[in-house]
Amino acid sequence: MDSWKTSCNLLPIPLGVASPPCLGRSIPKGATHFNVHGTAGLRLSIICDPKFVPESPDPSRWPLKSGVEVIVAMNGPSSNVNDNKVRVSYYGSTEEMLASAWLYLTCVAISLDADTNRDGVVQINSTNKKKWTWGPSGKGAVLLVNCDRDGPSSGNMDTAYSHVRSRADLEDMSLVILTTKGPAGIFQNHKLLLHVSVTDAPRLRVFQDGGNASLSSYQHVLGSDKLFHTVECSDGKQQTCFFVEGLAFPDVSFEGLVYLNATLWEASSQDLLDTPVFSDTVVFRVAPWIMTPNTMKPLEVFVCSVKDNEEFLEAVRTLAKEANCKLTICPLEENMNDRWIQDEIEFGYVESPHKLFPVVFDSPRNRELKEYPFKKILGPDFGYVTREPKKGSVTSLDSFGNLEVSPPVAVKGKEYPLGRILIGGGPHRSGGNKMTKVVRDFLFAQKVQSPVELFSDWLKVGHVDEFLTFVPAPDRKGFRLLLASPVACYNLFKEKQREGYGDVSLFEGLGEERRKTIDEILMNKTHYRDTIHTQGYIDWNRSILKQKLGLSEGDILDIPQLFVLGTELKADAFFPNMVNMLVLGKHLGIPKPFGPVIDGQCCLEAEVRSLLEPLGLTCTFIDDFFAYHVNNGEVHCGTNVCREPFSFHWWNIVP
Repeated sequence: MDSWKTSCNLLPIPLGVASPPCLGRSIPKGATHFNVHGTAGLRLSIICDPKFVPESPDPSRWPLKSGVEVIVAMNGPSSNVNDNKVRVSYYGSTEEMLASAWLYLTCVAISLDADTNRDGVVQINSTNKKKWTWGPSGKGAVLLVNCDRDGPSSGNMDTAYSHVRSRADLEDMSLVILTTKGPAGIFQNHKLLLHVSVTDAPRLRVFQDGGNASLSSYQHVLGSDKLFHTVECSDGKQQTCFFVEGLAFPDVSFEGLVYLNATLWEASSQDLLDTPVFSDTVVFRVAPWIMTPNTMKPLEVFVCSVKDNEEFLEAVRTLAKEANCKLTICPLEENMNDRWIQDEIEFGYVESPHKLFPVVFDSPRNRELKEYPFKKILGPDFGYVTREPKKGSVTSLDSFGNLEVSPPVAVKGKEYPLGRILIGGGPHRSGGNKMTKVVRDFLFAQKVQSPVELFSDWLKVGHVDEFLTFVPAPDRKGFRLLLASPVACYNLFKEKQREGYGDVSLFEGLGEERRKTIDEILMNKTHYRDTIHTQGYIDWNRSILKQKLGLSEGDILDIPQLFVLGTELKADAFFPNMVNMLVLGKHLGIPKPFGPVIDGQCCLEAEVRSLLEPLGLTCTFIDDFFAYHVNNGEVHCGTNVCREPFSFHWWNIVP
């Protein structure tokens, strides 16, 4: 006889006078064959390799040769210790039984389970829990980083506390159920441990349900500084509930997977180590932070009240009301005259099958608004995350006007159902400036919105939102990419000049010193040079966007916009940058360009209306000239929007 095996979802524990290895060593001298019988609670089968073992003429006798295996399967958990047994009888050449050996078995069912089918329900005794797979047919549990604040408003994120702060705090955690079925006596010389690796411990925290209504009954038993926990099994048949919270988002050194293990150990003598008998594992993937594009429904608009923007605030308030959006105004005492709320934060969300909540990503720019997201946005079911470089200075590229996301796209058969993140920096081949590494690493590690790096460092401020945006559309891909176009603006002015309007001025009403006629702009060689240069930079990005987002020319609209090159050949918008707009569904808040007024209307506004209104969009031009434009920003820079999340579940992606 070569070996013994056990085969079932249940756990047979050999006890008593002999274990399987002992049975092999107890073969009496002269024995050539054996037979095997078990009690009613067992299923026995013999497997042999016909290459080595000829078919037995007597089905109750099997040769004691290599290649013969006895498989013992249990019908169900034991009611008592040693309530099942196997008898092996040995025979010699004379067919006389030479000896018998007994194997006593106790069967215990142990299962560690979570929502591995990703349907919001914990599946007991699931078979899909040890490997995490992507896609609609994928399996594996999901863990949220518990980064909101369900406790007192003055406190930290929930991840900072090793106790359950409220019932709402529990709802952000993933339920795990440890089921044991078997006789209670088995745990007199066995113990059941829940444990995590040293690597995973800082990334999760586990609370055990104490079984009563009090929050204090939920004990922190695992994670952070705790590597293992002994589960008390006073009753052999019980279910123990645990609640698991994530403590860390995926990042450059963390792919997002954590493993929770339950192991049954047999107690050994004082001089020997305990022996592991059985182990079960559940793998979780920590939910990524997900951005939302302009095409998603707007829920709440954020804007700062500063010393000189009362009219701007009123215009945003009116637009938000038309779009049926909540408006939140950050007061002067909280923003300390820092109006650039787009640069400070980006809104996104996290999702599991049982819970979803928005999460604000706080940029490392750390100017006067730096306390606002943590103190005023973080709260119940509203999370917070940030990344700070450990060394090196933060540049304008690290502000979140330089962080955008496309609507869902498909590229050469590869689908991006949550869109692709867009970030700006220097041109790749030049090894130029980039967004700080800790932020870039974080964005790439989320996996589900594969980032695209664009060239934005040709701009004085250096943000991608200065030359692109997306608006919803009823046809084609469901959106249009809007790109600032110096050449389109130059050609529009040439057309108006041919029509006899060369003496009409830009910037009427903004001071005599600012006025420039169409003729003056077109005759200025520096303007022409700047137009050609800046159009070249935008065309570079146009090519990247078409390639990386799978776009054609029909998906792109050119918005007339001039730039001027200043010190270090970095560009500023010559007039308010219309691409830098606030998109609230079909309602657009566009910087008022103060272009040449012809036949009672600004020709720049008229051109933009002719491009966007056929898409069912409403264009509202907002005067941001003195409050924002002269300070190197526009409407989008001075506002922010929390949007509805995608209906598509991120775990159904195949990265």
